[in-house]
Amino acid sequence: MPHARPTVPSPDEARPGAFCWLDLAAIDADVARRFYAQAFGWTFVEARANGGRFTRCFAGDTEVATLYQLPRAQVESGAPSHWTPYVKVESADAAARLAARAGGRLLVAPFDLADTARIALLQDAAGALVGVWECLPRGAVDAGANDAA
Repeated sequence: MPHARPTVPSPDEARPGAFCWLDLAAIDADVARRFYAQAFGWTFVEARANGGRFTRCFAGDTEVATLYQLPRAQVESGAPSHWTPYVKVESADAAARLAARAGGRLLVAPFDLADTARIALLQDAAGALVGVWECLPRGAVDAGANDAA
């Protein structure tokens, strides 16, 4: 399936410091897919990475986001569905250290996402959630190396 240029620069095209991706963590991924299909006409392709499943979301032929089911423990602890915007960085590890020095908090330590990116989740100094996205060279990480399930 051919894909048009995304409206937000893709992680490969974005400059460091720019937003480059969006993830939706949903308490009910099926309900979220139905909502975005009905409200915005999105279509979906299921995919796997790091031992889990996620959904690639498309507006027409443009990939606009990914969506995944929040783990049961997070849902049971009251975590709400939420969007996470990602900022492109040269180094996820360095960005995590800099964010901590700037008054932020590391929520999820940097990890490799298949052969796509090294990402981390942070809480900024004002309490907002933001991710950092370091592009990896294609094929740099074995897709099964980080499987947790």
